[in-house]
Amino acid sequence: MNAVWTCPFCPLLCDDRFADAIGCAVAEAGLRQVVLPAAAAGAPRIDGQPATFEAALTVAIDRLACSRQPLIGGWGTDVAGARALCALAEATGAVIDAGAGEPLSQSLRAQQDRGGFTTTLAEVRERADLIVFVGRWPLPRVPRLLERVLAGRSGSMPQIVHLGDPGDMDGAPSPMPGLAVSAVPLAGDLHDTLVRLHLLVAGRSPAAAEALAHPLLADLAERLKAARYAVLVWETSTLGDHPGHAALCIERLMQFLQRLNQTTRAAALPIGGGDGAMTAQHVHAWRTGLPLRSRHGPSGLEHDPLRFGASRLLADGAVDLLLWVSSFSSAAPVPACAGLPRLVLGLPALADVLGDERDTVFLPVATPGVHTDGHLFRTDGSVLMPLHPVPGVTSALPTVAWVAGALRAGV
Repeated sequence: MNAVWTCPFCPLLCDDRFADAIGCAVAEAGLRQVVLPAAAAGAPRIDGQPATFEAALTVAIDRLACSRQPLIGGWGTDVAGARALCALAEATGAVIDAGAGEPLSQSLRAQQDRGGFTTTLAEVRERADLIVFVGRWPLPRVPRLLERVLAGRSGSMPQIVHLGDPGDMDGAPSPMPGLAVSAVPLAGDLHDTLVRLHLLVAGRSPAAAEALAHPLLADLAERLKAARYAVLVWETSTLGDHPGHAALCIERLMQFLQRLNQTTRAAALPIGGGDGAMTAQHVHAWRTGLPLRSRHGPSGLEHDPLRFGASRLLADGAVDLLLWVSSFSSAAPVPACAGLPRLVLGLPALADVLGDERDTVFLPVATPGVHTDGHLFRTDGSVLMPLHPVPGVTSALPTVAWVAGALRAGV
């Protein structure tokens, strides 16, 4: 392992370190579960029993062919895998939704309603003089985020602020030596806090009372107005008290950015779309003009971000088969579907967390960026990163693209 490597295990897709010295807890955990000894590689299974790959594929084809309304979920794969899954969805009339479909849908709905001001990792590094992390502290999930936007800066370091629960950072290691992070506690829930901050920045009539009641928030408002380039960073999956609140918070954040851009420059850097979700969204939009949470039905392509959410469809019994794809992580469980056939395409470690395997066909697949080449979209959406195998790691497992192509050819 002596070549620079692009890590596929979080939305940042870091490409500046060696695979055996990445220094990131998320990357190291991902490699531990993907780079397995040959004897530990998960075998294909049919209803919990070991099987040959050919036998498992044949049963998977038969079950998919019998389905009248399949759901293709997860989408933990790269561009080639997503393209093949799109073709399979078109051939089978499937509904499609990513494993991170809810936060992805919330972000898209807010952007459709309000538009947005977004930026890239590179622009944050070059221009930002104030970075505000909104909501939960994100570094446990994207450990190298601050390093990616601060290392190699040509000017002075920006101010770093966490607008959220101060206890969220308790026990967290310093993100970078000598870097100070100031904390501004919430004034109510997150949405209420953003409303108050908006009032303070806009100078509307209740602002004076808000400044007296919440001096730290008032100070942050002044710093935002004085900044040359402020950046608001958030993880959609952690905004609000439950996923349905995320769109409200994002809409408020976008309104807030719109206000700031009347007098200075400000932008957003949403963090999300990992495990192939961002890539699936882009690939499906290229091919069809519509995002995920769509149905390739007999009357054509339909999009409904509420009706076609995977969890809702499964809870309502609105589909009769689940095809779940997860080639990067076994941390997110495959949905349990009592009495519903499941076809699972996943990294070998996923075999240990399938739960009740009645009516389940498991097909192990290779992980892009570890076993095979591939491409993924980074969290800032405008950068397509090439993936290459970890040096010295080999696998005879097929890719998601190959398996999806075989399923399509057989149904």
